[in-house]
Amino acid sequence: MARRRGDLPFDRDASGRFLPWLIAFMVFLAGLALAGALGLERLAGDWNRGVSATFTVQIPAAATREETARRVSQALRHLGEVDGIAEARELDDADLARLIGPWLGSSNDLDDLPLPRLIDLRLLPAATVTAADLQNHLDSRIPGVLVDDHQVWLSRLVALLRTVEAVALSVVALTLVAMIATVVFATRAGLAVHHDVIELLHLTGARDSYIAWQFAIRALMLGLRGGALGLLLCLPALLGLSAMIDGLGGDVAPSFGPSALDVAILALLPGLAGVSAMIAARRTVMRALRRMF
Repeated sequence: MARRRGDLPFDRDASGRFLPWLIAFMVFLAGLALAGALGLERLAGDWNRGVSATFTVQIPAAATREETARRVSQALRHLGEVDGIAEARELDDADLARLIGPWLGSSNDLDDLPLPRLIDLRLLPAATVTAADLQNHLDSRIPGVLVDDHQVWLSRLVALLRTVEAVALSVVALTLVAMIATVVFATRAGLAVHHDVIELLHLTGARDSYIAWQFAIRALMLGLRGGALGLLLCLPALLGLSAMIDGLGGDVAPSFGPSALDVAILALLPGLAGVSAMIAARRTVMRALRRMF
């Protein structure tokens, strides 16, 4: 391999200096986009699993708080008759105040507000009960009760996440295309620089594939070097972004950070960059040599 690289004076080729940096920049961008896509995929899955096993039972406010409390007790009793429910818990005034706080302020006095009471339901992992089953079970016993399975807003939110994820993957694909195009242009420039040496090799009986593999091996080395540099720049940036998101607090932010599987997938980017550069360089040289000789 070393002898093949020595047949052409690549030290005179300026692409060996700038091409690794261009590949590093593209791998950096691809790594950020790919990590974002993987994080969104995991986030959508977590939300879907977390919400699909929960329901909310809404009981409209009655004329008096005592009547409302009685209806809540009836609902809890009837829900206890349903198989598959792991927990049924009424949200207290503090929970309700926290829910309406963004709209009505931080006041905890709910006595004057005709707020419905909410019951949080959590199902067993193997439960098959649906929101329609619960709605039918409660309608005949407590009129006006509403069972919500959160699927309306969840489906819209997951659809939004999938769209952003598709855009991120498109960025990865476009970055790969741009990297291949850069390698092609750099290889064509190298062919022009080494035209005289290539003619001499042809006169001594060198095959096109022999010359093409020299460019391909060099592109592989430059691609691996640039890809490794881009990955080294990408990982600290991702860790910094993850730390910033974690600092926001909440239940959603921590799950967005890169996991061990994400890091393992990102570690494949330098190899992908190197192999793509090698294939692009070899095909470019083979096509050019067929036209030259």
